[in-house]
Amino acid sequence: MEVVNKYVSLKHHVDGYPSESDFELSTTPLQPAPGSGEVIVKNLYLSIDPYQLDRMKRYSSSHTTCPAAAQIEPEQARVAWPLTSRSGNAFVAWSQLTTSLFLLQRIDAYGVGKVVASGRAELEEGDVVAGLLGWEQYTVVRPGTVLMKVDAKDLPLSCYASVLGEYSLHLHQIKEHKKDAPKFLMTATGTSGLTAFAGFYDVCKPKKGEKVFVSAASGSVGSLVGQYAKLSGCYVVGCAGSKQKVDLLKGKLGFDDAFNYKEEADLKSALRRYFPEGIDIYFDNVGAAMLEAAVANMNPFGRVAVCGAISEYTNAGKRAAPDLMDVIYKRITLRGFLALDYLHLHEQFSAATSDHLRRGRMTSLEDVSVGIESLPTAFVGLFRGDNVGKKLVRVGELEG
Repeated sequence: MEVVNKYVSLKHHVDGYPSESDFELSTTPLQPAPGSGEVIVKNLYLSIDPYQLDRMKRYSSSHTTCPAAAQIEPEQARVAWPLTSRSGNAFVAWSQLTTSLFLLQRIDAYGVGKVVASGRAELEEGDVVAGLLGWEQYTVVRPGTVLMKVDAKDLPLSCYASVLGEYSLHLHQIKEHKKDAPKFLMTATGTSGLTAFAGFYDVCKPKKGEKVFVSAASGSVGSLVGQYAKLSGCYVVGCAGSKQKVDLLKGKLGFDDAFNYKEEADLKSALRRYFPEGIDIYFDNVGAAMLEAAVANMNPFGRVAVCGAISEYTNAGKRAAPDLMDVIYKRITLRGFLALDYLHLHEQFSAATSDHLRRGRMTSLEDVSVGIESLPTAFVGLFRGDNVGKKLVRVGELEG
């Protein structure tokens, strides 16, 4: 089966704020190779995530830390497949060149789609699946990439691209590199739910009655963290960038309080006002001055989950410098983490969160754009603060 595929690619590296002109829309035919075990997926919903900007930079120290952070090359800089290394192994050469295992000329993204052609016995045409797809209408998924079947009976299909997303594991055992294959060639990408769940419950280890501060609280991760905190009996304050978002936090999401950080000249004083007895847990999605202010207001033995640093993605000069004397003498724990460290919690997370959603104890906030052409604007909007909740793009319709 051959399909005509529209896809969005990167025109050049992005240093600073992204713009729509950094991307281009192209068209190409797609066809799985006979007997290859490849699957063609018609993409329905794609997750749009700010961490991708760091992968688009000309240089970031994170590029070599794990495959999930590997640099995304502009389309014109890519090298045609196959490659040949000195060992004669084309796959090894490709992984050495880019540390990415995915198809050429695409930006990968977690998503939900419908199988339209399958070379795998376990998948049939018409199956709805979730996994690592791309900024495109159709994705050819190669053998070794896990596609999880989705049975969306009592929850919207979009939930499986946002809060309830499974993780896509791409595992290739390479004879020459068996020892390192799991470390370097497992790429896990996912959605906001497990990030929020694992970060809050494992990194922060909340106790009932503790005081929790969440930055970027109306975003995909922050909105879930605040709800988990309320379900755990904590006092929760969030910050956001508009009155609309603040009202949403205090109303629909049930935060105890919230404030617009753009209206605060002194963040340290603002947090002292909202937390007169200090902060026990800070879930950081912002970095920079917000992290500094939170650390200054932490209680002894406070915990900071360093999840994101969106204020630093677009400005290399903005770097957090928390007072280390506070960290030392208050015995504060600051811990960075990645959701891929917590795949073992996915079953627990999925069962608990699905139940909360079905029973109305939690709300999944989704901000959905429509059409492949909207992908660049949807991505750029993340850095303007346009989105409320999880940003998704609906690329196609589920028919039949």
